[in-house]
Order: sequence, then structure tokens, then C-alpha cells
Amino acid sequence: MARCFEDVREGEAIPPFVVEGLTRTDLVRYAGASGDFNPIHHDEEFAKMAGNPTVFGHGMLTAGFVARCVTDFVGAGNLRRYKVRFATRVWPGDTITCQGRVTRRYEDGGEKRIDGEVVALNQKGEAAVTGTFTAALPS
Repeated sequence: MARCFEDVREGEAIPPFVVEGLTRTDLVRYAGASGDFNPIHHDEEFAKMAGNPTVFGHGMLTAGFVARCVTDFVGAGNLRRYKVRFATRVWPGDTITCQGRVTRRYEDGGEKRIDGEVVALNQKGEAAVTGTFTAALPS
């Protein structure tokens, strides 16, 4: 459920969105939904020949998990900007915790907006994706 501008404070934590135990099936489902069938994400032998210990998750899948964290907080229709940077890979079995915080409240062009920072962390505490967002919230 989207928050109201008056109820959000700078420094406020965004509730986490957690994916426990990323599976190979998750990777294949994402490939089907996105059309990204790069074999490095589903073919064990191909991934190993490319120098990886196994297949790994699509960066955009992890970015999608982070987006879910944000839109759960602000509402999908209120998101105005979303920007991410890929930092490391996620692997089958990883638990991914997406979280963030509000960094700014302001008005722009007649909209009440917030800016925030977000991150997807694996179970080791390593950032897989970092990013920022802007949302316009209702009063």
C-alpha cells in the first residue's frame, strides 16, 4: 500500500523485501518472462566453461526484486525515477534482502516527492544491486 507524503520522514527505513533461497527455477521463470535466455543463467556446463562455479541470476532479476521493495512502499504508479548499478552476482541458494531509506522530501512541479536509496544484499551482506529512486506521493 502506497504511503502518504505527510507520513514519510527523511531517514525512514523502507521495509525489506526478502527472497529466501533463490532457485534455478526462479532463473528459468525470469528468462521466460524477460526473453533473456542467455545460457549462462540456466546451462550449468556453459556457465562453468565461462569460468563460473555454476549458473547465476540475471542482474535485472535482482533489480526487479529491489523495484518490488520500492513499489511496495510508494505504489507502482507513483514511481517517477528508478536507477540501479549492478555490483555482484546472485547465485542459486542465495537469500536476497532488498531494503532502503528515504533520503529527501520535497515539492517539485506541484508534486510532493521523496527520493531514496535502495540496495539488494546477499546473505553475506554483499551488495548485489544498489540504486536510487524518486516517487511522487499523494497527500
